[in-house]
Amino acid sequence: MEVTREIYWNIGHGVVLSMYLLSFAAVAVLLWGFWKRLPLYRIGRPLTRTDRYEERVRRLIDDVIGQEKVARVRDGGLPHNLFFWGFMVLFVGTLLVMLQADFFTPLMGVNLLSGEFYKAFSLILDLAGLVVLVMLAALFIRRYFIKPEGLDTKDEDFIIHTLLFSIIVTGFLIEGARMAATEIIQNPALANFSPIGKLVAQLFMGFDEPSIRSSHKVFWWIHFALVLGFFCAIPYTKLRHIVTTSANSFFAPLEPKGSIDTINMEDETAEQFGAAKITDLTWKDIFDADACTTCKRCQDRCPAYATEKPLSPMKLIKQIGEIAETTPEAGLCETVTEEVLWSCTTCRACQDICPANNEHVNKILEMRRNLTLMEGSFPGDEVRTAISNIEVNANPFGLAFAGRAEWAAGLDVAVMAENSDVDILYFVGCYASFDRRNRQIAESFIKICNAAGIKVGILGKEEKCCGEPARKLGNEYLYQTMAQENIELIKGYNVKKIVTTCPHCFNTLARDYRDLGLEMPVEHYTTYLERLLKNGSLSLEAKPFQLTYHDSCYLGRYMDIIAAPRYLLAKSGGRISEMEQSGYDSFCCGAGGGRILAEEKIGTKISEKRVAMALETGAPTLVSNCPFCLTMFEDGIKTGGGEGRIVVRDLAEIVAERLENATFTQSRR
Repeated sequence: MEVTREIYWNIGHGVVLSMYLLSFAAVAVLLWGFWKRLPLYRIGRPLTRTDRYEERVRRLIDDVIGQEKVARVRDGGLPHNLFFWGFMVLFVGTLLVMLQADFFTPLMGVNLLSGEFYKAFSLILDLAGLVVLVMLAALFIRRYFIKPEGLDTKDEDFIIHTLLFSIIVTGFLIEGARMAATEIIQNPALANFSPIGKLVAQLFMGFDEPSIRSSHKVFWWIHFALVLGFFCAIPYTKLRHIVTTSANSFFAPLEPKGSIDTINMEDETAEQFGAAKITDLTWKDIFDADACTTCKRCQDRCPAYATEKPLSPMKLIKQIGEIAETTPEAGLCETVTEEVLWSCTTCRACQDICPANNEHVNKILEMRRNLTLMEGSFPGDEVRTAISNIEVNANPFGLAFAGRAEWAAGLDVAVMAENSDVDILYFVGCYASFDRRNRQIAESFIKICNAAGIKVGILGKEEKCCGEPARKLGNEYLYQTMAQENIELIKGYNVKKIVTTCPHCFNTLARDYRDLGLEMPVEHYTTYLERLLKNGSLSLEAKPFQLTYHDSCYLGRYMDIIAAPRYLLAKSGGRISEMEQSGYDSFCCGAGGGRILAEEKIGTKISEKRVAMALETGAPTLVSNCPFCLTMFEDGIKTGGGEGRIVVRDLAEIVAERLENATFTQSRR
């Protein structure tokens, strides 16, 4: 007996024409639904996201098929992935059946669904259907019984769950009825390759054949109607994310992570800087709302939301969509509220985990630009003072230019104005220049470079704030002023390479300054020292110690530097007890987005929450490699009850103390 089955058994080929007509009609409804939404997206400003086409297509395929970002989520990630892959297998299997029945057999006389291939085909589709059912049940239990905090559930969710469940169940009922009348009796060995269908077939075994055939026909038409309903519902319900989320993988930016549009501040025709209304955002900003799956992964990783601030990245995305759809003339910042906008630390945890490739941070920055440049608004008077200090003294502390190089007194480091024949320019930054505690990082870095035979130069009193805090607070004008002065100065010294100890300076000089003409290589000290150690220019004496390590947002998520600091710590003798949130999932210290200049007045302190995570590891030392993080953690230890239980050190200090044959006494200026 041939190993195969009759397609359209009991239904007949007479339904083919009507089936295709109804299917085309459902697809037309689907396409019409998305066509009607196009004017909504066009409210936003133009934005080119179709360049580098091949690269975008490759990423689309990787994201959709691989579901990598979804898999990173512990809560709900695996069930969703298994559901998706199972559903895709069923969809491909259905297409193959259609091609076999309506193309291969009548046009080519070929039957692919036969023999060993058919056995494998039957088994795989049966198991895929079972996986989809089980995962649907798991996701249903998670949503309605476990009920994760912050997960919004609406009537629409129940309807969609029921629809998907009904499609799979009726599919098995169709298979079971067919098998009860055919394979179970005629070819029981073949029935073993459809284990779920064979099990369902037992429901029909007590009926006569006419009753089984009638049931099969009823279930077939119900199943077909449900599938048509599913396609028709896609553009009008949250199911639209099946299309829009996939499309967002294609439309996602290809620029380096954290890239920000550089405004032409000299454009005299410009009447608006930043986003005051929805029309000031781009079409992609509006499209993101349709791509959002409301999975709350961004919300779960937001340090502001986790510490009772009013910001939810998920709700921000959805709110922008609602404004575009219902009140496009509304004031954007007034509707979203300043408290929400100022709460963001720009840590990028939301974008890093978002399976829909939504862009949360730049939306916030555009609205901040409107607040700062057009309305003169700041998070508080202390920020206004710090910004004024940067304008006048080129540092947020308001200290004199002459004091910027005081930390280097007595150290073997050249001031570029006096001697520019150096291997690297060390861009010190404001905190390592003026803050007493952070000066120790600068001193340590110089000691390490001296031990490796590296000639280091600094700009000294000529150096100015890189402008990053001002830019992240929306003051693009002040940022560009600082940046252009720094760039002109650096170019004048024919610098070969810049190294920083501040991830914020690093990100700004390495990426943002390129838009303004700085092309030379910029590196963070962690990767620079790693290379010196690997090429033998630097030797360390490993002294065992226990620690926990904090990944700075602007080094890890922004610059993908995760391994280098851990390598240095291992070579220093460190044994790391990782915090629950580390690497790309690291939890922000609370200083980013210009928040280092602002008082934290709402909710609990982000730094205290991160210090609490460090305390949970039991390690006596918390190591970071960012002056902002160091500052925030020292404060968090004091206010969060960590004094006497943990101390915070910078990685440069650890490495400097382990230089072979070096006697190193830390200055306490």
